[in-house]
Amino acid sequence: MPAKHDKPHINDALRKTLALVLAGGRGTRLKDLTDNEAKPAVHFGGKYRLIDFPLSNCVNSGIRRVGVATQYRSHNLIQHVQRGWGFFRSELNEFIQVWPAQQSDTQSWYEGTADAVFQNLDLIDNQKADYVLILGGDHIYKQDYSIMLEDHIACGADISVACVETSLEAAKEFGVMGVDAKDRIISFTEKPKNPAPIPDKPDQALASMGIYIFNAKTLRDQLLRDKELPDSSHDFGKDILPYMVKNGFHVQASRFSRSCVRESVDVENYWRDVGTVDAYWEANIDLTHVTPALNLYDPSWSIWTYQVQRPAAKFVFDDSDRRGMGLDAVVSSGCVVSGSTVRRSLLFSDCRVNSYGLVEDSVILPRTDIGRRCILKKVVVAKDCKIPDGLVVGEDPVEDAKWFYRTEGGICLVTQPTLEKWARSKGK
Repeated sequence: MPAKHDKPHINDALRKTLALVLAGGRGTRLKDLTDNEAKPAVHFGGKYRLIDFPLSNCVNSGIRRVGVATQYRSHNLIQHVQRGWGFFRSELNEFIQVWPAQQSDTQSWYEGTADAVFQNLDLIDNQKADYVLILGGDHIYKQDYSIMLEDHIACGADISVACVETSLEAAKEFGVMGVDAKDRIISFTEKPKNPAPIPDKPDQALASMGIYIFNAKTLRDQLLRDKELPDSSHDFGKDILPYMVKNGFHVQASRFSRSCVRESVDVENYWRDVGTVDAYWEANIDLTHVTPALNLYDPSWSIWTYQVQRPAAKFVFDDSDRRGMGLDAVVSSGCVVSGSTVRRSLLFSDCRVNSYGLVEDSVILPRTDIGRRCILKKVVVAKDCKIPDGLVVGEDPVEDAKWFYRTEGGICLVTQPTLEKWARSKGK
Protein backbone atom coordinates (compact mmCIF):
# COMPACT_ATOMS: atom_id res chain seq x y z
CA MET A 1 0.00 0.00 0.00
CA PRO A 2 2.09 3.03 1.07
CA ALA A 3 5.65 3.35 -0.18
CA LYS A 4 8.38 1.97 2.11
CA HIS A 5 11.51 4.06 2.38
CA ASP A 6 14.90 2.81 3.53
CA LYS A 7 16.20 6.27 4.43
CA PRO A 8 15.39 7.23 8.04
CA HIS A 9 15.64 10.96 7.37
CA ILE A 10 12.93 10.94 4.67
CA ASN A 11 10.65 8.78 6.84
CA ASP A 12 11.03 11.37 9.60
CA ALA A 13 10.34 14.21 7.15
CA LEU A 14 7.20 12.49 5.87
CA ARG A 15 5.92 12.22 9.43
CA LYS A 16 6.48 15.97 9.76
CA THR A 17 4.61 16.77 6.53
CA LEU A 18 1.02 17.93 6.21
CA ALA A 19 -0.73 17.76 2.82
CA LEU A 20 -3.54 20.14 1.93
CA VAL A 21 -5.65 19.34 -1.12
CA LEU A 22 -7.42 22.37 -2.58
CA ALA A 23 -10.73 20.86 -3.70
CA GLY A 24 -13.13 23.78 -3.63
CA GLY A 25 -13.31 24.72 -7.30
CA ARG A 26 -16.24 24.33 -9.64
CA GLY A 27 -14.41 23.81 -12.94
CA THR A 28 -16.68 25.85 -15.17
CA ARG A 29 -15.08 24.58 -18.40
CA LEU A 30 -16.61 21.17 -17.71
CA LYS A 31 -19.98 22.81 -18.26
CA ASP A 32 -22.97 20.85 -16.92
CA LEU A 33 -20.80 18.11 -15.39
CA THR A 34 -20.10 20.45 -12.48
CA ASP A 35 -23.54 21.98 -12.07
CA ASN A 36 -24.17 19.96 -8.92
CA GLU A 37 -20.73 18.99 -7.64
CA ALA A 38 -17.19 20.34 -7.42
CA LYS A 39 -14.72 19.40 -10.12
CA PRO A 40 -12.65 17.12 -7.78
CA ALA A 41 -15.81 15.02 -7.27
CA VAL A 42 -16.30 14.39 -11.01
CA HIS A 43 -16.14 10.72 -11.97
CA PHE A 44 -13.18 9.35 -13.91
CA GLY A 45 -11.92 6.06 -15.28
CA GLY A 46 -14.95 3.87 -14.59
CA LYS A 47 -14.91 3.79 -10.78
CA TYR A 48 -12.85 6.74 -9.50
CA ARG A 49 -13.30 10.43 -8.82
CA LEU A 50 -10.68 13.02 -9.67
CA ILE A 51 -9.72 13.61 -6.04
CA ASP A 52 -8.77 9.94 -5.63
CA PHE A 53 -5.53 10.58 -7.53
CA PRO A 54 -3.88 13.14 -5.21
CA LEU A 55 -5.19 11.30 -2.16
CA SER A 56 -3.80 7.98 -3.43
CA ASN A 57 -0.49 9.65 -4.18
CA CYS A 58 -0.34 10.87 -0.58
CA VAL A 59 -1.05 7.42 0.83
CA ASN A 60 1.38 5.67 -1.48
CA SER A 61 4.08 8.29 -0.79
CA GLY A 62 3.83 7.78 2.97
CA ILE A 63 2.03 11.03 3.86
CA ARG A 64 -0.62 10.30 6.46
CA ARG A 65 -1.91 13.73 7.46
CA VAL A 66 -4.13 15.22 4.77
CA GLY A 67 -6.65 18.06 4.84
CA VAL A 68 -9.14 18.50 2.00
CA ALA A 69 -10.31 22.10 1.63
CA THR A 70 -13.79 22.22 0.10
CA GLN A 71 -16.18 24.98 -0.93
CA TYR A 72 -18.38 24.78 -4.06
CA ARG A 73 -21.15 22.13 -4.07
CA SER A 74 -19.17 20.00 -1.66
CA HIS A 75 -21.76 17.45 -0.46
CA ASN A 76 -20.87 14.64 -2.90
CA LEU A 77 -17.15 15.26 -2.38
CA ILE A 78 -17.42 15.21 1.41
CA GLN A 79 -19.54 12.06 1.31
CA HIS A 80 -17.02 10.33 -0.98
CA VAL A 81 -14.04 11.21 1.23
CA GLN A 82 -15.84 10.15 4.41
CA ARG A 83 -16.92 6.81 2.94
CA GLY A 84 -13.76 5.88 1.10
CA TRP A 85 -10.91 7.47 3.00
CA GLY A 86 -11.59 6.82 6.66
CA PHE A 87 -9.07 4.01 7.17
CA PHE A 88 -6.29 5.96 8.91
CA ARG A 89 -5.57 5.60 12.64
CA SER A 90 -6.49 8.79 14.44
CA GLU A 91 -4.73 7.67 17.63
CA LEU A 92 -1.48 7.80 15.63
CA ASN A 93 -2.37 11.31 14.39
CA GLU A 94 -3.11 9.96 10.92
CA PHE A 95 -6.08 11.38 9.05
CA ILE A 96 -7.70 12.49 5.84
CA GLN A 97 -10.06 15.22 6.98
CA VAL A 98 -12.46 17.45 5.10
CA TRP A 99 -11.98 21.12 5.91
CA PRO A 100 -15.04 22.98 4.56
CA ALA A 101 -14.91 26.72 3.93
CA GLN A 102 -16.16 28.56 7.01
CA GLN A 103 -17.41 32.10 6.79
CA SER A 104 -16.77 34.34 9.79
CA ASP A 105 -16.90 38.02 10.70
CA THR A 106 -13.52 38.57 9.05
CA GLN A 107 -13.52 35.91 6.32
CA SER A 108 -15.64 35.25 3.24
CA TRP A 109 -15.55 32.49 0.63
CA TYR A 110 -12.09 31.62 -0.69
CA GLU A 111 -10.77 34.38 -2.96
CA GLY A 112 -7.80 32.48 -4.43
CA THR A 113 -5.58 29.46 -3.85
CA ALA A 114 -3.43 31.27 -1.28
CA ASP A 115 -6.50 32.58 0.51
CA ALA A 116 -7.90 29.04 0.71
CA VAL A 117 -4.76 28.01 2.59
CA PHE A 118 -4.73 31.19 4.69
CA GLN A 119 -8.28 30.56 5.90
CA ASN A 120 -7.16 27.14 7.18
CA LEU A 121 -4.00 28.46 8.80
CA ASP A 122 -5.21 27.70 12.32
CA LEU A 123 -5.79 24.05 11.39
CA ILE A 124 -2.36 23.91 9.74
CA ASP A 125 -0.69 25.46 12.80
CA ASN A 126 -2.35 22.89 15.05
CA GLN A 127 -0.48 20.11 13.24
CA LYS A 128 2.95 21.63 13.99
CA ALA A 129 4.28 20.34 10.66
CA ASP A 130 7.72 21.24 9.32
CA TYR A 131 6.60 20.96 5.68
CA VAL A 132 3.28 21.67 3.96
CA LEU A 133 2.48 19.99 0.64
CA ILE A 134 -0.18 21.86 -1.32
CA LEU A 135 -2.05 19.98 -4.03
CA GLY A 136 -4.85 20.54 -6.50
CA GLY A 137 -7.74 18.11 -6.31
CA ASP A 138 -8.53 17.78 -9.99
CA HIS A 139 -5.57 16.44 -12.00
CA ILE A 140 -4.87 12.89 -13.17
CA TYR A 141 -1.36 11.62 -12.45
CA LYS A 142 0.76 9.30 -10.27
CA GLN A 143 3.55 10.97 -8.32
CA ASP A 144 5.79 9.98 -5.43
CA TYR A 145 5.76 13.10 -3.28
CA SER A 146 8.49 11.66 -1.04
CA ILE A 147 11.02 12.09 -3.87
CA MET A 148 9.99 15.72 -4.30
CA LEU A 149 10.23 16.25 -0.52
CA GLU A 150 13.68 14.66 -0.34
CA ASP A 151 14.96 16.93 -3.13
CA HIS A 152 13.36 19.95 -1.43
CA ILE A 153 15.25 19.26 1.78
CA ALA A 154 18.53 18.41 0.05
CA CYS A 155 18.76 21.70 -1.86
CA GLY A 156 17.66 23.85 1.08
CA ALA A 157 14.68 25.41 -0.71
CA ASP A 158 12.05 27.62 0.89
CA ILE A 159 9.51 26.28 -1.58
CA SER A 160 9.63 23.66 -4.34
CA VAL A 161 7.29 23.83 -7.33
CA ALA A 162 6.44 20.68 -9.30
CA CYS A 163 6.63 21.29 -13.03
CA VAL A 164 6.13 19.52 -16.32
CA GLU A 165 7.93 20.09 -19.59
CA THR A 166 5.53 21.27 -22.28
CA SER A 167 5.53 23.02 -25.62
CA LEU A 168 5.87 26.81 -25.67
CA GLU A 169 2.36 27.12 -27.10
CA ALA A 170 0.73 24.93 -24.45
CA ALA A 171 2.70 26.71 -21.70
CA LYS A 172 0.73 29.90 -22.34
CA GLU A 173 -2.13 28.42 -20.28
CA PHE A 174 0.01 27.74 -17.19
CA GLY A 175 2.33 29.42 -14.74
CA VAL A 176 5.75 29.27 -16.42
CA MET A 177 9.10 29.35 -14.67
CA GLY A 178 12.51 30.33 -15.90
CA VAL A 179 15.34 28.39 -14.22
CA ASP A 180 19.11 28.43 -13.94
CA ALA A 181 21.46 25.48 -14.49
CA LYS A 182 20.52 23.99 -11.09
CA ASP A 183 16.75 24.41 -11.65
CA ARG A 184 16.49 27.26 -9.18
CA ILE A 185 13.60 29.43 -10.35
CA ILE A 186 14.68 32.90 -11.48
CA SER A 187 11.36 34.01 -12.97
CA PHE A 188 7.73 32.98 -12.63
CA THR A 189 4.93 34.31 -14.84
CA GLU A 190 1.28 33.28 -14.85
CA LYS A 191 -0.04 32.52 -18.38
CA PRO A 192 2.66 34.46 -20.28
CA LYS A 193 2.32 35.46 -23.92
CA ASN A 194 5.98 34.52 -24.49
CA PRO A 195 6.92 31.66 -22.14
CA ALA A 196 10.54 31.40 -21.00
CA PRO A 197 12.15 28.32 -22.62
CA ILE A 198 14.12 25.66 -20.76
CA PRO A 199 17.84 26.48 -21.08
CA ASP A 200 18.75 23.17 -22.72
CA LYS A 201 15.41 22.75 -24.58
CA PRO A 202 14.58 26.00 -26.39
CA ASP A 203 11.32 24.63 -27.84
CA GLN A 204 9.88 23.73 -24.42
CA ALA A 205 8.96 25.45 -21.16
CA LEU A 206 8.54 24.41 -17.54
CA ALA A 207 4.87 24.69 -16.55
CA SER A 208 3.67 24.66 -12.96
CA MET A 209 1.53 21.68 -11.91
CA GLY A 210 0.04 23.62 -8.98
CA ILE A 211 1.93 21.38 -6.53
CA TYR A 212 4.06 23.08 -3.89
CA ILE A 213 6.15 22.04 -0.90
CA PHE A 214 6.66 24.90 1.56
CA ASN A 215 8.69 25.06 4.69
CA ALA A 216 5.86 25.62 7.16
CA LYS A 217 7.21 28.84 8.66
CA THR A 218 7.85 30.32 5.22
CA LEU A 219 4.30 29.49 4.14
CA ARG A 220 2.82 31.11 7.23
CA ASP A 221 4.88 34.28 6.84
CA GLN A 222 4.00 34.65 3.16
CA LEU A 223 0.29 34.11 3.69
CA LEU A 224 0.18 36.72 6.45
CA ARG A 225 2.13 39.18 4.30
CA ASP A 226 -0.04 38.63 1.23
CA LYS A 227 -3.30 38.92 3.16
CA GLU A 228 -2.53 42.56 4.01
CA LEU A 229 -2.08 43.59 0.36
CA PRO A 230 -5.29 45.21 -0.95
CA ASP A 231 -4.33 44.72 -4.61
CA SER A 232 -3.40 41.01 -4.29
CA SER A 233 -5.58 38.29 -5.82
CA HIS A 234 -4.29 36.00 -3.06
CA ASP A 235 -3.17 33.34 -5.50
CA PHE A 236 0.03 31.29 -5.38
CA GLY A 237 0.80 31.54 -9.08
CA LYS A 238 -0.13 35.20 -9.53
CA ASP A 239 1.10 36.66 -6.25
CA ILE A 240 3.03 34.46 -3.80
CA LEU A 241 5.52 32.80 -6.15
CA PRO A 242 6.45 35.90 -8.21
CA TYR A 243 7.07 37.83 -4.97
CA MET A 244 9.28 35.11 -3.51
CA VAL A 245 11.32 34.79 -6.71
CA LYS A 246 11.88 38.55 -6.91
CA ASN A 247 12.82 38.88 -3.24
CA GLY A 248 15.59 36.33 -2.96
CA PHE A 249 13.81 33.28 -1.56
CA HIS A 250 15.09 29.90 -2.69
CA VAL A 251 12.32 28.78 -5.05
CA GLN A 252 13.18 25.43 -6.62
CA ALA A 253 11.74 23.75 -9.70
CA SER A 254 11.00 20.06 -9.12
CA ARG A 255 10.77 18.27 -12.46
CA PHE A 256 7.92 15.79 -12.66
CA SER A 257 10.16 13.36 -14.53
CA ARG A 258 12.01 12.65 -11.26
CA SER A 259 8.98 11.83 -9.12
CA CYS A 260 6.49 10.53 -11.70
CA VAL A 261 5.45 6.93 -11.04
CA ARG A 262 5.66 4.85 -14.23
CA GLU A 263 6.81 1.41 -15.35
CA SER A 264 10.05 2.58 -17.01
CA VAL A 265 11.85 5.69 -18.19
CA ASP A 266 10.54 5.01 -21.68
CA VAL A 267 6.94 5.52 -20.55
CA GLU A 268 5.28 8.95 -20.78
CA ASN A 269 5.34 11.22 -17.72
CA TYR A 270 1.55 11.15 -17.45
CA TRP A 271 -0.16 14.26 -16.07
CA ARG A 272 -3.49 15.52 -17.35
CA ASP A 273 -5.58 18.58 -16.63
CA VAL A 274 -9.05 17.33 -17.56
CA GLY A 275 -10.57 20.78 -17.21
CA THR A 276 -12.47 20.81 -20.52
CA VAL A 277 -15.02 18.40 -21.93
CA ASP A 278 -12.64 17.54 -24.77
CA ALA A 279 -9.75 16.80 -22.38
CA TYR A 280 -12.03 14.84 -20.06
CA TRP A 281 -13.35 12.71 -22.92
CA GLU A 282 -9.87 12.09 -24.31
CA ALA A 283 -8.37 11.02 -20.97
CA ASN A 284 -11.20 8.58 -20.32
CA ILE A 285 -11.18 7.14 -23.84
CA ASP A 286 -7.41 6.63 -23.62
CA LEU A 287 -8.09 4.02 -20.93
CA THR A 288 -9.82 1.82 -23.53
CA HIS A 289 -6.65 1.53 -25.64
CA VAL A 290 -4.60 -1.65 -25.67
CA THR A 291 -1.79 0.13 -23.82
CA PRO A 292 -3.17 3.28 -22.16
CA ALA A 293 -0.87 6.17 -21.31
CA LEU A 294 -2.07 5.81 -17.70
CA ASN A 295 -1.63 2.38 -16.12
CA LEU A 296 -4.37 1.78 -13.55
CA TYR A 297 -3.48 -1.90 -13.26
CA ASP A 298 -0.21 -1.42 -11.38
CA PRO A 299 -0.61 -3.01 -7.91
CA SER A 300 2.52 -1.29 -6.60
CA TRP A 301 0.86 2.13 -6.86
CA SER A 302 -2.84 1.52 -6.49
CA ILE A 303 -5.43 4.24 -6.94
CA TRP A 304 -7.84 3.93 -4.03
CA THR A 305 -11.49 4.93 -4.03
CA TYR A 306 -14.92 4.28 -2.57
CA GLN A 307 -17.35 2.28 -4.64
CA VAL A 308 -20.73 0.76 -3.85
CA GLN A 309 -20.51 -3.03 -4.03
CA ARG A 310 -22.16 -4.13 -7.26
CA PRO A 311 -22.18 -7.37 -9.29
CA ALA A 312 -19.84 -7.94 -12.21
CA ALA A 313 -20.68 -6.51 -15.62
CA LYS A 314 -22.88 -8.69 -17.82
CA PHE A 315 -23.26 -9.04 -21.61
CA VAL A 316 -26.41 -10.82 -22.80
CA PHE A 317 -27.91 -12.06 -26.09
CA ASP A 318 -25.97 -13.75 -28.86
CA ASP A 319 -28.55 -13.72 -31.63
CA SER A 320 -27.93 -12.85 -35.28
CA ASP A 321 -29.81 -9.53 -35.00
CA ARG A 322 -28.71 -8.52 -31.51
CA ARG A 323 -25.56 -9.40 -29.67
CA GLY A 324 -24.34 -7.93 -26.40
CA MET A 325 -20.64 -7.24 -26.74
CA GLY A 326 -17.86 -4.85 -25.83
CA LEU A 327 -14.87 -4.21 -28.10
CA ASP A 328 -11.87 -2.20 -26.87
CA ALA A 329 -14.13 -1.10 -24.03
CA VAL A 330 -13.97 -0.60 -20.26
CA VAL A 331 -17.21 -1.71 -18.62
CA SER A 332 -17.61 -1.25 -14.87
CA SER A 333 -19.41 -3.26 -12.24
CA GLY A 334 -23.18 -3.33 -12.24
CA CYS A 335 -23.43 -2.72 -16.00
CA VAL A 336 -25.64 -4.73 -18.34
CA VAL A 337 -25.02 -4.63 -22.09
CA SER A 338 -28.15 -6.22 -23.48
CA GLY A 339 -28.01 -6.99 -27.18
CA SER A 340 -26.03 -3.88 -28.19
CA THR A 341 -22.45 -3.11 -29.19
CA VAL A 342 -20.13 -1.02 -27.05
CA ARG A 343 -17.00 -0.07 -28.97
CA ARG A 344 -14.01 2.06 -27.85
CA SER A 345 -16.05 3.36 -24.94
CA LEU A 346 -15.99 3.56 -21.17
CA LEU A 347 -19.05 2.72 -19.09
CA PHE A 348 -19.16 3.68 -15.43
CA SER A 349 -20.98 1.60 -12.83
CA ASP A 350 -24.66 0.62 -13.07
CA CYS A 351 -25.20 1.58 -16.71
CA ARG A 352 -27.57 -0.35 -18.95
CA VAL A 353 -27.40 -0.46 -22.74
CA ASN A 354 -30.58 -1.91 -24.18
CA SER A 355 -30.95 -3.87 -27.42
CA TYR A 356 -30.21 -3.04 -31.06
CA GLY A 357 -28.02 -0.05 -30.28
CA LEU A 358 -24.47 1.20 -30.68
CA VAL A 359 -22.27 3.09 -28.22
CA GLU A 360 -19.03 4.15 -29.86
CA ASP A 361 -16.13 6.39 -28.75
CA SER A 362 -18.19 7.50 -25.76
CA VAL A 363 -17.97 8.06 -22.01
CA ILE A 364 -21.11 7.02 -20.12
CA LEU A 365 -21.29 8.13 -16.48
CA PRO A 366 -22.96 6.14 -13.67
CA ARG A 367 -26.55 4.95 -13.60
CA THR A 368 -27.32 5.83 -17.21
CA ASP A 369 -30.03 3.84 -18.98
CA ILE A 370 -29.70 3.82 -22.79
CA GLY A 371 -32.89 2.90 -24.61
CA ARG A 372 -33.36 0.54 -27.51
CA ARG A 373 -32.04 1.39 -30.98
CA CYS A 374 -29.96 4.30 -29.72
CA ILE A 375 -26.80 5.36 -31.52
CA LEU A 376 -24.31 7.35 -29.46
CA LYS A 377 -20.98 8.39 -30.99
CA LYS A 378 -18.36 10.68 -29.42
CA VAL A 379 -20.51 11.70 -26.47
CA VAL A 380 -20.09 12.23 -22.77
CA VAL A 381 -23.33 11.27 -21.02
CA ALA A 382 -23.77 12.73 -17.53
CA LYS A 383 -24.78 10.48 -14.65
CA ASP A 384 -28.38 9.44 -14.02
CA CYS A 385 -29.51 10.01 -17.61
CA LYS A 386 -32.43 8.20 -19.18
CA ILE A 387 -31.72 8.03 -22.94
CA PRO A 388 -35.00 7.62 -24.86
CA ASP A 389 -35.45 4.85 -27.40
CA GLY A 390 -34.12 5.66 -30.84
CA LEU A 391 -32.06 8.74 -29.95
CA VAL A 392 -29.15 9.33 -32.34
CA VAL A 393 -26.30 11.62 -31.28
CA GLY A 394 -22.99 11.98 -33.10
CA GLU A 395 -24.03 11.59 -36.74
CA ASP A 396 -25.44 15.05 -37.55
CA PRO A 397 -23.38 17.92 -36.05
CA VAL A 398 -25.98 20.57 -36.87
CA GLU A 399 -28.82 18.63 -35.27
CA ASP A 400 -26.69 17.73 -32.25
CA ALA A 401 -25.81 21.36 -31.61
CA LYS A 402 -29.51 22.29 -31.41
CA TRP A 403 -29.97 20.26 -28.25
CA PHE A 404 -26.60 19.49 -26.69
CA TYR A 405 -23.39 21.32 -25.88
CA ARG A 406 -20.97 20.40 -28.65
CA THR A 407 -17.26 21.09 -28.23
CA GLU A 408 -14.77 22.30 -30.81
CA GLY A 409 -13.48 18.73 -30.92
CA GLY A 410 -16.92 17.41 -31.85
CA ILE A 411 -17.81 15.88 -28.47
CA CYS A 412 -21.45 16.19 -27.37
CA LEU A 413 -22.29 16.53 -23.69
CA VAL A 414 -25.64 14.86 -22.97
CA THR A 415 -27.44 15.63 -19.69
CA GLN A 416 -30.90 14.86 -18.35
CA PRO A 417 -32.16 18.46 -18.71
CA THR A 418 -31.07 18.56 -22.37
CA LEU A 419 -32.73 15.19 -22.97
CA GLU A 420 -35.96 16.51 -21.50
CA LYS A 421 -35.73 19.57 -23.73
CA TRP A 422 -35.26 17.30 -26.75
CA ALA A 423 -38.23 15.13 -25.69
CA ARG A 424 -40.53 18.15 -25.32
CA SER A 425 -39.64 19.31 -28.82
CA LYS A 426 -40.65 15.91 -30.14
CA GLY A 427 -43.91 15.89 -28.15
CA LYS A 428 -42.73 13.01 -25.98
